[in-house]
Amino acid sequence: MFQQFGLPELLIILVIVLVLFGVGRISKIAGEMGSGIRAFKEGLQGSDEKSSKDKEEASQELPENKQ
Repeated sequence: MFQQFGLPELLIILVIVLVLFGVGRISKIAGEMGSGIRAFKEGLQGSDEKSSKDKEEASQELPENKQ
């Protein structure tokens, strides 16, 4: 039912994309995708650091609330 793409099919798709967009635009799109992925990873790391800080603050507040 589903067939995998072979090398000839991928080359044809690559040529069509190059004709439609051009080399300059494709490199610009790839650069934007790379910076977007980088920003996403940094956002994930930032949220992990924030959640760990929140957990530390919450654990420090618990003994104070019990007294």
